[in-house]
Amino acid sequence: MIAHNVSVMVVQADGASYALQAEPERARQALAAISRTGRQALSEMRRLLGVLRAGDERAELAPLPGLAQLRELLDEARAAGMSVSLTTEGPARPLDEGAELAAYRAVQESLTNTRKHGGLAVAAAVTLRYEQDGLLVQVTDDGRGAAAVTGDSAGHGLTGMRERIALYGGTVQAGPLSSGGYQVSARLPFAGAVPQPCPDDAGASLPAPALRRGDAA
Repeated sequence: MIAHNVSVMVVQADGASYALQAEPERARQALAAISRTGRQALSEMRRLLGVLRAGDERAELAPLPGLAQLRELLDEARAAGMSVSLTTEGPARPLDEGAELAAYRAVQESLTNTRKHGGLAVAAAVTLRYEQDGLLVQVTDDGRGAAAVTGDSAGHGLTGMRERIALYGGTVQAGPLSSGGYQVSARLPFAGAVPQPCPDDAGASLPAPALRRGDAA
């Protein structure tokens, strides 16, 4: 969460430096976003330190985010200059709180990677597909897919995502698209359902679905 917020701050600071002379209003908006996001990061850090200091005592925690907070996350991405859409397919079914958090974090981490590696004017599409036995969370962008793999494959973002999803019997597939861009697909089974594994993403080249700008949900 903190890394996501800091990533947004860096992107906004870079944008403000470019717009400072030519577009002062855009620079002002970027600085306001940096201030707002920095406060969120500080709040998360204080919460983390509170947990560490609590020891065996129960720490007071804020409610964990879930799919209901996904639109707020996408609004933050749009405020940072990314074009991102949300599409929901199939009748929604509830997941366990931990599984919902894992799905939320998968989208959050994917958008952070898109922001870091996708390049300028990158667009992303988030899809929630409620299938018979589980939920498919898919994030597709039209940025520099190969660069994203090279830049993040040795990092902890995708590894942490896989570990969180695996805790709830799910699987993750991630890789560059054949026509450019990058796609992350995370599948979480419903309670009592047999999970359907995603194929291994090593060297995968996925077909590229169409990206729609704006909110399609």
